[in-house]
Amino acid sequence: MQTVTAVAHRGDPYRFRENTVDSLRSALDRGADAVEFDVRLTRDGVPVLLHDETLKRLWEHDRPLHSLSADEVRGLTGGGVPTLEEALTATDGSRVMVDLCGRVDRRTVRRTMDAVLQAGARDRVYYCAHAEAMLAVRAEDPSAEIALTWTTLAPPRPALLEVVRPRWLNYRFSLVDRDLATRVHHDGYLLSVWTPDTRRSLRRLLDLGVDSITTNRIDTLHMLRSQPG
Repeated sequence: MQTVTAVAHRGDPYRFRENTVDSLRSALDRGADAVEFDVRLTRDGVPVLLHDETLKRLWEHDRPLHSLSADEVRGLTGGGVPTLEEALTATDGSRVMVDLCGRVDRRTVRRTMDAVLQAGARDRVYYCAHAEAMLAVRAEDPSAEIALTWTTLAPPRPALLEVVRPRWLNYRFSLVDRDLATRVHHDGYLLSVWTPDTRRSLRRLLDLGVDSITTNRIDTLHMLRSQPG
């Protein structure tokens, strides 16, 4: 079976709370080639790891992140929500896929990419999100590595691809079949998929020849891809 990049979705969320330092480290210990995590800004413009708009689901505080300073987030979560700087330190030497969540403006992109640069992590970080966010990333850094997230079977417009210049096309796994995989590769892109978790789905995608799989079950993917085809 071909080599595929194993990307851990928000770390290792079945063992540790998602988007935490423990979750990221666990995923890398269990065979991930890269970790994916979500980044949003606090009220004072600090990039932190959180998928949701509020702290309610994970931390039981029904407070919007954008209304809280980084110090307030740290206090409410006991330091459980890491800053982007802390996450990059914890994953030192490993590939990182930064998912820019929610409504993304130039300030969010600039603060995020500045933190990556200050951490000396530019060469190991790549970015994923929908077109608007990736256009902002490309405008900020002409050489940034981009995985353009796409959620329909209709291919991205050529004009969009020309401006964004993604290395990867990042599809919801249920959309991917052999025809789509062939088209993406024929057009010169790498194919990334998210987020299959069952053995059946993972095997199917490996057989289709995708280049990267983002999953919550990094241990299962690591085991399957090591088996002979």
